[in-house]
Amino acid sequence: MLSDKSRPVIEATLPLVGSRIGAITPKFYARLFAAHPELLDGLFSRSNQRSGNQQQALAGSIAAFATHLVNNPGTLPEAVLARIAHRHASLGITQPQYQVVYEHLFAAIAEDLAEVITAEIAEAWTEVYWLMADALIKLEKGLYAAQANGKMWSPWRVSTKTFAGTGAMTFTLEAADDTPITEALPGQYISVKVQLPDGLRQVRQYSLSGDAGTRRTFTTKLDDGGEVSPVLHSGVGVGDILEISNPYGEITLKEGVGPVVLASAGIGCTPTASILRHLAESGSERQVLVLHAESTQDSWALRGQMTDDVERLGGAELKLWLEEPRAGSLEGFMSLREVDLPAGASLYLCGPLPFMKSIRNEAINAGIPAARIHYEVFGPDIWLAS
Repeated sequence: MLSDKSRPVIEATLPLVGSRIGAITPKFYARLFAAHPELLDGLFSRSNQRSGNQQQALAGSIAAFATHLVNNPGTLPEAVLARIAHRHASLGITQPQYQVVYEHLFAAIAEDLAEVITAEIAEAWTEVYWLMADALIKLEKGLYAAQANGKMWSPWRVSTKTFAGTGAMTFTLEAADDTPITEALPGQYISVKVQLPDGLRQVRQYSLSGDAGTRRTFTTKLDDGGEVSPVLHSGVGVGDILEISNPYGEITLKEGVGPVVLASAGIGCTPTASILRHLAESGSERQVLVLHAESTQDSWALRGQMTDDVERLGGAELKLWLEEPRAGSLEGFMSLREVDLPAGASLYLCGPLPFMKSIRNEAINAGIPAARIHYEVFGPDIWLAS
């Protein structure tokens, strides 16, 4: 936990560092990639660097961690750490890389805050960094050890490739060698590595959208802003081999008998569809309410799969919001105020960040405890610290 010596220093300097961290992180990444350009090949996302998403994610996580240490002495932000650890493990982050990050991050901090930083401030923020790093290293070691194999990447063969709504594609993969397979849990994701036309390898995480277990099925939107999906859509066919990671992700269906609410928007339906498929395959008797929002019905990537699974569950209910409504749908954007939420429900949520923030707030206002609201975040989650 944060020492008594460092806590008042962090409390006093948090507003300044927090206000500057957005400027510090681009300098950090510039230093990091200048010294280690190999990290852009198969680890860091080049498109996220260009968009600033990676900088925002790092800034948000450091600020959230330091704020938690100040406001909640003696504890760690377990939910935030678990999310980061799963993401790191899906990329194969190793313990020595934390030292590399530390060296270049603190060089960037010293450069940006040269006029005000003191040895005492640097020491306190070093403590914050290593508290966070050591907690993540411990979690990641556990995640690696829980896998059925010790490999970061394994070859998988594309067995089917099918259209899934406007601009989306579903890939089903089978193992291409005898590497022991970790059974995936509904709601988890994998990392997929591809080689771009310029020779650089890039990685993207995709939620498993179909059957969990030993097959791998994921659905990707072409216009997601990254560099991996276009290669998958145009350059990968049935029979081709892809390198993928073991499954990761802490947002999985929790055991129990209480009602389940699955709320999604756009391609965010992929993890909720996986949970829905698991409920249908297992013949669950839990009350299930499926909520989904799309621009048009044709753009709903997993419409057939999800509507079929709702019907298979018998007592499940589906509500659909469309910006261009059709018979049987609601108009506009999703709102829980238009829904009778079952008592004692757990909510699973995935979609664009503004959507998730809005629905999470509505859920809390409707009486769902924060501990029963589970959300998958692909991208910076600064809003979680607020």
